[in-house]
Amino acid sequence: MTKFIVPKEIYHGLGTLENLKELKGGKAVIVIGGHSVQKNGTLEKAQNFLSEANIKSAVFGGVEADPSIETVMKGAEFFTQEQPDIIVGLGGCSAIDAAKAMWVFYEHPESTLEELAAPFAVKPLRKKAYFVAIPSTSGTGTEITGLSVITDRAKGTKYPIVSHELTPDVAIIDGELCASMPRHITANTGLDALSHGVEAYVSNIADRYNDALAKGSIDLVFKHLPTAVEEPNHLETRQAMHDASCMAGMAFTNVWLGIVHSMSHQIGGTFGVPHGCGNAILMPNVIRFNAKVTDKYKDLAALSGKSTAEEFAQAVSDLRASTGVAGSLKEYGIDKKEWEAALDTLTENAMKDPCTLFNPRKPEFEEIKAIFQACYDGTAIDF
Repeated sequence: MTKFIVPKEIYHGLGTLENLKELKGGKAVIVIGGHSVQKNGTLEKAQNFLSEANIKSAVFGGVEADPSIETVMKGAEFFTQEQPDIIVGLGGCSAIDAAKAMWVFYEHPESTLEELAAPFAVKPLRKKAYFVAIPSTSGTGTEITGLSVITDRAKGTKYPIVSHELTPDVAIIDGELCASMPRHITANTGLDALSHGVEAYVSNIADRYNDALAKGSIDLVFKHLPTAVEEPNHLETRQAMHDASCMAGMAFTNVWLGIVHSMSHQIGGTFGVPHGCGNAILMPNVIRFNAKVTDKYKDLAALSGKSTAEEFAQAVSDLRASTGVAGSLKEYGIDKKEWEAALDTLTENAMKDPCTLFNPRKPEFEEIKAIFQACYDGTAIDF
């Protein structure tokens, strides 16, 4: 038996933030990142809509990019103080991921990050609160998924917390919230969405339900990401990219991801490479690696009139270049000596990452290491 798990309610389309008025509860804590949702008026609108539903709200702000366990624990303490029955993650992936982890520690304060990093280790939630996710970037799909990535900066490692318990109860997919995204964030998050669709489509537990969503999301990204980068105020394009991110999230939360993410988690945690950028650098070579055991990349190549896995890998490279994202880890700016010193640890941690379990081709240590090195140098693999 296979389950298909997504939020109970998904509101999608321009202006759907207003559906906050339909929530039921007494107190909400809204978790945000920096000041963008304050400056563009989104936070105020959200609080006003909650007020119309007679729901009081408090705000926990300051979640950083690649949220740390220290920030998560501060948020959980804030939750304990405020006692919300609704948790709202509002903003980019970091704010929503952090809010999910805060939710876990709010309901289960005895938990530790290390134990939560084991697949499906989160204990049952919703005894104290339910979760609403409202993304302002179009990439991670975290508003749909049972995934939260938290960084232990002392160890230089990202820990993916994987559990269907983390799947939000309500998701609001409103493209209007994305209009203020800077060009580089639009590019990185859009390529992140692409990587989710691609990895879900070739997952070793993929099925036709998730294949349809993954393939549809990939088609949307290739058609709309260049316009979203060049014309940020084109709201219909923003909504299309928001939908693509959400659809890819629906797919991968059910069939999970592969070694693009296992590896990207490491270079993000160690060198601070933005997640979408890291995924985009890694993806073409991982396509080449996995194409030895699956023909499914040919289906994706056909979306742009191509026919082979190599042509699809090149199409991904071309899209990455056209949106101004670095083509190698060396080009991104990672120092060669620092890279060489970290490579074995990066490889070891990637092998242990839960996403590796769902890759269509089971990798060996030396293969992951060679893919890492090729992506540092900007060369294509052939094994």
